[in-house]
Amino acid sequence: MKLCFNLCKLWLQFIFFCLSHIYYHKYFSVVMKINRIKRYFLSALTLSSGSIVLSGLAVLFNLYISGKIGAEAMGLYTLTGGVYSFAITVATSGVNLAVVRLVSSALPYRESNQKIEGNAVFKIMKQALFYVLTFSLISSVLLFSASRFVGARLLGDLRVVPALRVMAFSLVPIGISSMINGYFCAVRRVYKNVIVQFFEQGVKISVVLCTLSFFVPAGVEYACLCIALSGMIAELGSLCLNVILFLIDKKRNFINGGDSAHVIEGFAVFGCAFPLAVSAYLRSMLSTLEHIAIPWGLKKSGLGASAALASYGTLHGMVFPFIFFPSSVLGAFSSLLVPEIASAKEAKDFSSIRRIVGYVFSFSLLFSLCVSGVFICFSNQIGIHFFGSEEAGHFIKLLSPLIPLMYLDFAVDAILKGLGEHLYTMRVNIFDSLISVVLIFTLVPFFGIYGYVAIIFITEIFNVSMSIIRLLNKTEVKTDILGWILKPTFSIIMATMLCRLLFSLPPFDSLFSLIGLGKISTGIEIFVCVLLYILFSKITGAISKDEINLAKAAVKKSA
Repeated sequence: MKLCFNLCKLWLQFIFFCLSHIYYHKYFSVVMKINRIKRYFLSALTLSSGSIVLSGLAVLFNLYISGKIGAEAMGLYTLTGGVYSFAITVATSGVNLAVVRLVSSALPYRESNQKIEGNAVFKIMKQALFYVLTFSLISSVLLFSASRFVGARLLGDLRVVPALRVMAFSLVPIGISSMINGYFCAVRRVYKNVIVQFFEQGVKISVVLCTLSFFVPAGVEYACLCIALSGMIAELGSLCLNVILFLIDKKRNFINGGDSAHVIEGFAVFGCAFPLAVSAYLRSMLSTLEHIAIPWGLKKSGLGASAALASYGTLHGMVFPFIFFPSSVLGAFSSLLVPEIASAKEAKDFSSIRRIVGYVFSFSLLFSLCVSGVFICFSNQIGIHFFGSEEAGHFIKLLSPLIPLMYLDFAVDAILKGLGEHLYTMRVNIFDSLISVVLIFTLVPFFGIYGYVAIIFITEIFNVSMSIIRLLNKTEVKTDILGWILKPTFSIIMATMLCRLLFSLPPFDSLFSLIGLGKISTGIEIFVCVLLYILFSKITGAISKDEINLAKAAVKKSA
C-alpha cells in the first residue's frame, strides 16, 4: 500500500511539473520582453528547479539501491557502466552537439513570437535521424553479440552478461533521444528535456520499486539485471515522450514552405558530428579502460575481489553521485550556454559573450565554494546519517576541495563548445583520460584507493586549467580573483566556523543529543550554514549588486 502511495505521489508531482512548465513556456513566449542575458538567466533559474528535483531523485535512488543490493553488487553494476558508457558514445556519435550547433546557426539570432520558416531545421533533423540510427544500431548489435566476451575477458565476471545484453536494447532509443535533446537545446526549450528526464527517472524508479525485491534474493547477477531492465524500459518511455514533444513543437513554432535562407549541405551533420565522434570514441575507450583498471589495481594493492568491488562501488556508486548532486543547479545554466554562445558568435556579439562568461565564472565559483565548504564541514555527519558509512563521509571530505574545479569545468567546457572549440575540449579530455589510465596502472597497485583519489586531483586540475586558459585567451575576459575566489572563500570559512560554534552551544547541542534527529539535525545545520554564507557574501561583496539586480529581474518576470 505504501509503495502504491509513493508511486502515485511521484506521478502527481510529474504531472504538476509538466503543466507548470507548459504554462511557463506560453507566458515566456508571449509576455516577456527582456534582454538576452536576463532571458538566459531566467530560463536557467527555471530549469534548475527541475534539475534539482531530478538529481535529488537520482541520489535517493542510488541510496535505496545500494542499501538493497549491497556495496559489492553496486560495484559490479557500476563496472558495467564503463562498457555501457562506451556503447552510448558510439550510439550517439556526437549527434547532440552537432544538432545544437547546426540548428542554432540556422535560427534567427533574435527570436520573435511568430512562427518561423523551418526548412533548414527539418533538413538537419532528417540527416541527424539517419546518422544516429546507423550508429546506434551498430552499437546495439556489437554490445549484444560481444557481451559474453566483455564479461569474461574484460570485466572478469560473467555475472554482468545478462545486464549488458539488456542494455544493448536501450541504445537506439538513447541515440534518437540525444538527437531530439540537441534540438530542444538549440531552440532554447531545454525545459522539455528536463520534463523527459523527469519522466524517465520516474519510470525507472517505479519499475525498480516494484520488481527489485523479487530479483535480489536470486543473487547479485539478477539484482544488476533488474536495474538494467528498469533502465531499458525508462529509455523506451522517454523516447516516446521525446517524439511527442518534438512533433508538438514543430507544429507550434515552425512553418514549411519557401526558400531557406540557411543552406544545409548534404553531409552537414556527418561533417560536424563524426570528428567529434572519433574523439569521443577514443576518450570513452580510455574511460572504460580506466573503470576496468580501478578494481584490478585495488586487487593488486592487496584487497580481495569483493572488497575491491565494494570500495569501487562506495566511491563511484555513492560518493560521486552525492558530490555532483548540487551541480544540477549549474547544469541548467551550462545546458543553455552552447546555443547562446553559438548564436552570439554567429552574430559577432562579443560583448554579450564576455558578459555571460563573467557572470558564469562569478556564479559558478560563488556556488561551488559554498558546496565545497559545507561538504568538508559536515562530511562525517553526511556519511553516517545519509549513507550509514564512515568511509563514504571520509571520501566526501577528501574530494570536496575539488568541487569548485569540477563544477566550473562543466560551464567552461559548454562555453568553449559554443565558441566552436569542441575539438579542443575533446583533445583535453582525451589527454585527461590517458593520464588517468597510466597513473591508475602505476599508483593504484601501490597506494590502493588513496592512489586513485590522488589521480582524480591530478587529472581534474590539469583538465580545468587547460580549459580556463583557452577560454580566457579566446574571450579576453578580465579575471577577478578577489571577487570570484577570495571573497567567497572567506565567506564560507566564516560561515562554517560560526555555524559550528553556534550549534556547539549547550542549548542546541543538548537538544539535538536528546532528540537524536540525525538527518534532520544535519539538514538544519547545513541550512543555517548556507544562510550565514549568503550573509557574509553580501557583507564582503562576493555577491555583487549587478548579480542581485539580475536575479531580482528574473524572479519578477517569472512571478
